[in-house]
Amino acid sequence: MSEFEETLRRLAVRDDAYVDSLLADERISTAASQLDEKTRALVQVAALVAVDATPPCYMDAIESARRGGASSEEIAGCLVAVLPAVGVARVVSAAPKIALALGYDVDAALERHATNAP
Repeated sequence: MSEFEETLRRLAVRDDAYVDSLLADERISTAASQLDEKTRALVQVAALVAVDATPPCYMDAIESARRGGASSEEIAGCLVAVLPAVGVARVVSAAPKIALALGYDVDAALERHATNAP
């Protein structure tokens, strides 16, 4: 049985020992994912968009993405990438949360734009 087959089988049958090991130790989870740090963090950002996560959740994921070398453009690109899968409402909800985690206040920018409009 190949490694991916073993992983899928263990997850499909909810192998509690396997799941607990993945949740208990980030090193084990990282190794099992076989993704580099940047890709893993970007996948996590995308998953947070899908579940309409709270702003603090984005802070941790974006910090991990930054440690992995992700740019602000790549992080914002997660929104574009997941748009067809999760829908407009989730992306619109996530955009200001991700922006704040990146140090950009969308609401303040919109207010400045509105006051400068003709």
